[in-house]
Amino acid sequence: MICLTIGVLLDFIIGDPQNPIHPVRIIAMLAKNLEERLRKIMNNNLKLAGAIMWFLVIAITFFVSSVVVIIFNRINNYLGILVSSVMIYFCISSKGLIVEGLKVVKFILNNDIIGARKQLSYIVGRDTSSLEKDGILKAVVETLAENLSDGVVAPLFYIGIGGAPLGIMYKAVNTMDSMFGYKNERYREFGYFSAKADDIFNYIPARLTAILIILVSFILRLNTKNSFKVYKRDRNKHLSPNSAHPEAAVAGALNLRLGGPNYYFGKLVEKPYIGDYLKDIEVEDVYITNKIIYSVTILSYIIAIVLIFIIGR
Repeated sequence: MICLTIGVLLDFIIGDPQNPIHPVRIIAMLAKNLEERLRKIMNNNLKLAGAIMWFLVIAITFFVSSVVVIIFNRINNYLGILVSSVMIYFCISSKGLIVEGLKVVKFILNNDIIGARKQLSYIVGRDTSSLEKDGILKAVVETLAENLSDGVVAPLFYIGIGGAPLGIMYKAVNTMDSMFGYKNERYREFGYFSAKADDIFNYIPARLTAILIILVSFILRLNTKNSFKVYKRDRNKHLSPNSAHPEAAVAGALNLRLGGPNYYFGKLVEKPYIGDYLKDIEVEDVYITNKIIYSVTILSYIIAIVLIFIIGR
């Protein structure tokens, strides 16, 4: 509980650390190295190769994380607390999400649409070169809502169940999906298992995130009734079984219509709309989404504490 508290506070104060020893970077290097080796050995069965890569990365990540925690706890209890706290801090990215969104907003406030498009391209997968102000702001709110689940709620959920090692393991699951979970020629087969595993690991957290958003909308005096209505109606309007859940809850709370057609790698992809067009999107909606993120993070922290007590760690 102490480690969790320190980790959350570090995230609130410092934000996402940018350094070469970040666990996500190490996990990504390990996964990429295994991909290259397994492609050479099992080029005739890339789906199996991808599954083996996934299991190896997960096993190594959990084992190393657990050993690190055990070793430092045996050296000194306070040192063990410090190490576990930092590991938990590496798993959470509430402030990091907010900071990345505000970087885009800064260009909007300066009426620099070109700069906003470029900055947005760093955090979304869609083509941003033709987006105008409303499209840019909509993309920011969408990515903040979607990443609230896998960047905050899911890590805290798994940390509550299994401590820092399980939190780091979840980051490995999420990292491999972001690296290999594409339906293109290179990764359609090799990344199949990574994508499916990520769907499974995020099944409960995505739905929990939506519930927390609806609850927070009441606390922040947003449109709670509409948040629940849109969530119930639009929660499955996405190719991913999880992504639309938090997006729908946020769209309803803010009275916005999110989703819809977008260009990806020069190709128009028809996506259903999420929410109703009750008003134009404004910069203020990003600020409110940030409040939702911080509020949901606090509630997720409380849930993680409860899980720790239930499990008895």
